[in-house]
Amino acid sequence: MPQGKIGLATVCSVIINGALLKAGIPMDSKFGGILQIKNHKPLRFVELIEYSGSSLDPSEIYITSKMTSVGQAARKGEGRILANFREIPATCQPIAEKVVASLKEAHLGGVLMMGEVSKSVCEVPVELNKVGMILTGGLNPVAAAVESGIEVENRAMSTIMEYKDLIKFWYL
Repeated sequence: MPQGKIGLATVCSVIINGALLKAGIPMDSKFGGILQIKNHKPLRFVELIEYSGSSLDPSEIYITSKMTSVGQAARKGEGRILANFREIPATCQPIAEKVVASLKEAHLGGVLMMGEVSKSVCEVPVELNKVGMILTGGLNPVAAAVESGIEVENRAMSTIMEYKDLIKFWYL
């Protein structure tokens, strides 16, 4: 680590993909976006970048462009956070719900909501016989740092480390 800098490691939402894939559930990663939060609940996506249409990480683009209000969303329940949109086959929803519950028990949340079969989620259309899922973006803490005036240098999905080696933010 360069002198005068600190490192901040966050858990990427791709961990949800891996856990579901291990349970035999294929997941289609569709978009990275900005999710509007209102009354502490997801309302709608206000920005979307399709993963297949970009070689850059959408979250890094949104952070650099200062398009988030993660701190405000955390404090007041109103704001714009980084989120990802995924789809799974409808037949896999019961197993997916069990996997998500297991992840929560292990303090690995990240799934904000799971929709209903073939129904839009936060104004994003869902394919026929699929279920939409919204995951919180792993770089939300970095976005909050930028919002508070801290200069950052991002390295999204740049390394793998043991989860047990991470320290919760509030312990720092």
